[in-house]
Amino acid sequence: MNTLNKDKEYIIGTYNRFPIEIEKGNGSVVFDTSGKEYIDMTSGIGVTSFGIADSEWKKAVEEQAGKLQHMSNLFYTKPCADLAEMLCNKTGMKKVFFSNSGAEANECAIKAARKYAAEKHGNGCFTIVTLRNSFHGRTLTTLAATGQEHYHELFKPLTEGFCHIDAGDINSLKELIKSGKIAAVMLECIQGEGGVIPLDKSFVQDVRQLTEDNGILLIVDEVQTGNGRTGELYSYMNYGIKPDIVTTAKGLAGGLPIGAVLFGEKTENVFAYGDHGSTFGGNPVSCAAGISVISRINKELLDEVKSKGQFIFKEFENAEGVEDVSGMGLMVGIKTVKPVKEVLAKCMENGVLCLSAKDRLRLLPALNIPFDILKKATDIIKDACK
Repeated sequence: MNTLNKDKEYIIGTYNRFPIEIEKGNGSVVFDTSGKEYIDMTSGIGVTSFGIADSEWKKAVEEQAGKLQHMSNLFYTKPCADLAEMLCNKTGMKKVFFSNSGAEANECAIKAARKYAAEKHGNGCFTIVTLRNSFHGRTLTTLAATGQEHYHELFKPLTEGFCHIDAGDINSLKELIKSGKIAAVMLECIQGEGGVIPLDKSFVQDVRQLTEDNGILLIVDEVQTGNGRTGELYSYMNYGIKPDIVTTAKGLAGGLPIGAVLFGEKTENVFAYGDHGSTFGGNPVSCAAGISVISRINKELLDEVKSKGQFIFKEFENAEGVEDVSGMGLMVGIKTVKPVKEVLAKCMENGVLCLSAKDRLRLLPALNIPFDILKKATDIIKDACK
């Protein structure tokens, strides 16, 4: 049996996979088992921050795996502490909790917000406000937080204590706050799975002001938008605000499983011994990979991300077969005239791997994708859009 047949035989069918088996890669280029070359404009859905088999990342992972691949969180490990220090120094946040994924990071943030609110406002204050069209994960609780009904339909009853408002509807938030039951607001500054749609800056700033004025926490979900993706280390930095809790994952460890929750001044002491935990969270190999990634996200790289994003926007804003372009940095959504599935298939046929988000083509290339490769990919994508 080949890999495709084995997959169909033995792996549960939760993924509508493309009929390609990727065997290896280097940087922003990958190869299938027939030897065909593809430019990777997906980075594993925003995960391989510096591309495939990045030499610095590989060295960090191999060195740590050769020393200590795992240890219980009942003991200290240097990579865990060093990565936490690096994240706090670069953001001004105070404490970090490490998990394995973005959904787990969001679960942790929700638990923290509810404990904080119960202690500050009483047990009846536990509701989290999120935005319609948001996506926060696939556990029952993060599905409840996700503001897209079609994700909810088959899995009810979901965890209670969530309500959703439209992005930009500050008046609805004001009304909900009057109930005295709102523990936190949770949002993505750019709704990735919702179609790569950035929130309006004034709305985000109004939400921050409202939450501060009313003793409510603001959680920003940076699972997809974080770690340099938008041209800043975290997307909220483009909005001139500072959240109380930040969640992140995906690109943080460049390809290994990790999630992180960053706690600010209000929330740094919300958890006590036994309130939360994770067997694999803070894994030393994943943290060593994270150090490799975060240590290289500097102003020079972020400026490069911005300029490459501007190039993509310029290439597609008036391109044939393109209705609209959205996003920020190297997180780009392209609304095509043709059905997005047709465009994806044409791109794949011509050697470029892309993603979709709702009815848009979604581009999430490696942060350091070489400009000549990026240009070649955009030319192929533009041709597929016609």
